[in-house]
Amino acid sequence: MINHHGAVSGVTGSCHELRYTHRGQEKGVLIDCGLFQGDEALNAELQNGGRPDKTQEQLLSENIPFPIDHIAALVVTHVHIDHVGRIPYLIAKGFDAPIYCTVASAHLLPLVLEDALKVGFTRNQALIDMFLSKIKQQIRPLAYNQIQHIDESLSIKLSPAGHILGSAYVTCELKSSSPPRRGTNPKETKTIIFSGDLGASQSPIIRSFQSPEACDELVLESTYGDKNHEDRVTRQQRLQKILERALEDGGTVLIPAFSIGRTQELLYEIEDILHNNERNSKHSKLNVMVDSPLAAQFTQSYRELKHLWDDEAQAKLKQGRHPLNFDELTTIESHKEHLETIDYLVRSRKPAIVIAASGMCNGGRIMNYLKAMLGENRNDLLFVGYQASGTIGRLIQKYGPKGGYVDIDGKRIIIKANIHTISGYSAHADQSDLKFFVRGMKQKPKKIRLIHGDGSAKRELRAQLNHDFPDIDVIIPEK
Repeated sequence: MINHHGAVSGVTGSCHELRYTHRGQEKGVLIDCGLFQGDEALNAELQNGGRPDKTQEQLLSENIPFPIDHIAALVVTHVHIDHVGRIPYLIAKGFDAPIYCTVASAHLLPLVLEDALKVGFTRNQALIDMFLSKIKQQIRPLAYNQIQHIDESLSIKLSPAGHILGSAYVTCELKSSSPPRRGTNPKETKTIIFSGDLGASQSPIIRSFQSPEACDELVLESTYGDKNHEDRVTRQQRLQKILERALEDGGTVLIPAFSIGRTQELLYEIEDILHNNERNSKHSKLNVMVDSPLAAQFTQSYRELKHLWDDEAQAKLKQGRHPLNFDELTTIESHKEHLETIDYLVRSRKPAIVIAASGMCNGGRIMNYLKAMLGENRNDLLFVGYQASGTIGRLIQKYGPKGGYVDIDGKRIIIKANIHTISGYSAHADQSDLKFFVRGMKQKPKKIRLIHGDGSAKRELRAQLNHDFPDIDVIIPEK
């Protein structure tokens, strides 16, 4: 049985439970334990009374509203906050079972959770260090395609998902606990695959996913189930035009991006544009800034794990190029330097690209840039990732092109900056990629559950899958 504890009515809070029977006892494994964001976070807050003075017990019951005593393991598909952000609550509730993830995710997960603790829990470094010490003891790194037995009834395997560094989809092999009927195979198993987040086929740096051989049931994300991304050549041309506009009018191109995955892919593409235009002197005047200490840490991790990069990226390294550490790149570390950078860009009218978190403009350093720069038409705001309903990013994306306004920290800002969206830089698979994942399976699943998407995306993807694979039962779970 599969229970969904998030990412059913939207795209955040991913958390799914595979329940099974082992030696006559109910057991379960969790696939991810992510944080709700945007309207989904607000809805969860309203459903629980919206009380500002919650006790620790109330916070735990609201964020982990399901029993965990029977949970034998947590499997992490990748380390984005909407897939791992509730792990501190899970640990606080008493979860002390193994946490399985890939080797790269094991490297990155403590960094993500340390940042999450500082933002949402405590600034007490001693408490943070205590938590990180505990979670590091629970993490069990797995190589890709290594079979790991949870117990005699269940084994798991992690395979490359092509989303971000270390991302994986999870194959669960579940042995039947019922006595075999006469004439049946006593070792009969059921194979269930959880896709996690699958990567876009043309994403740089990360190797693309390969479809599994077979499964009985597939739990499939549907973030872009109703859309197809621009091809890589087109999106790079659009990005270059936006950068050249900044060079012409001395504007700043603001790019809200998640610290891991999107930031590194953007740096890779920007380096390629600058390299291809290195004879054009004006491009050398373009400052590229990453204003996020966390993104800087992840970028360093990407460099350290470059043996996992794809063939194209490896070829650039052999040429002596540094796709994530080029001359025009500056990292903004301290909060003081962050504020000074904003003031400098506003006064100097020097062309610049600033990549800052959060990716959905719902917090982080990007907010100060928006407050200072959204009101000037020489600036550009470029969205390269999904903007969840209810986030500042979604509101700007919707009303900005119409000359509308947005309220940030109680201040109304008339949007005069140019608003752009290039979906091709999303790390998520699009509709064609999702169908390709299913089509590539030699033995198709009997059932597909669509999760991790808005209602319209899930309905459109279901219609597409029903058309292409009429023998598969495609369902949209409600809970």
